[in-house]
Amino acid sequence: MTVRHLTPLDRLIAGFERALETVAGMPEAGRPTPACGIGEAELDPAERRHAAGLMRINRTGEVCAQALYDGQAALARSEETRRHLLHAAAEETDHLAWCAQRLRELDSRPSLFNPLWYAGSYAIGAAAALAGDAVSLGFVVETERQVEAHLAEHLETLPESDERSRAVLRQMQSDEIRHADEAQARGGIELPFPIPPLMQLTSLLMKKVAYRI
Repeated sequence: MTVRHLTPLDRLIAGFERALETVAGMPEAGRPTPACGIGEAELDPAERRHAAGLMRINRTGEVCAQALYDGQAALARSEETRRHLLHAAAEETDHLAWCAQRLRELDSRPSLFNPLWYAGSYAIGAAAALAGDAVSLGFVVETERQVEAHLAEHLETLPESDERSRAVLRQMQSDEIRHADEAQARGGIELPFPIPPLMQLTSLLMKKVAYRI
């Protein structure tokens, strides 16, 4: 059997297809939603809006995660690192699909700015990859640690009865912790100041915008 190696043009086309699927498509999860078997709660209008705002943030976060991983994988120095990033991205696709499903259940929609968030995150991921695999993997570690922290905040502020959203966020949190640990084990380094605080500032801006728009 002949193995076909992807050319740079092949990778560009595949990347564009993934971008469209992430931003405008309906990605399919490889795992069933963690909310499977949990009944829908009776939420008043304010609770429903708040839960939808949180899930919109998380869906936008998963759009950013896809873009980061795609940008990092496109310019990874080693094939091993590229495969690791693409495998993690596949699990993040589950998160994207779960959040999209939950938004539909809450009669809401994704952020209108998702194309902008994707483009910016892809550029950041590519820049991290250009600095080398150790920096790129360190970027994964810091990103996932920050995501895990904001998921913990969301778990505390969700309406108490919204167990469907809570189940999704708990599984996402578990996956993010594992992704960070795996990237660190593969040689991810601690990012120097001021990169982590700048990442936190960017994340704060995204969360404030995505909650409403």
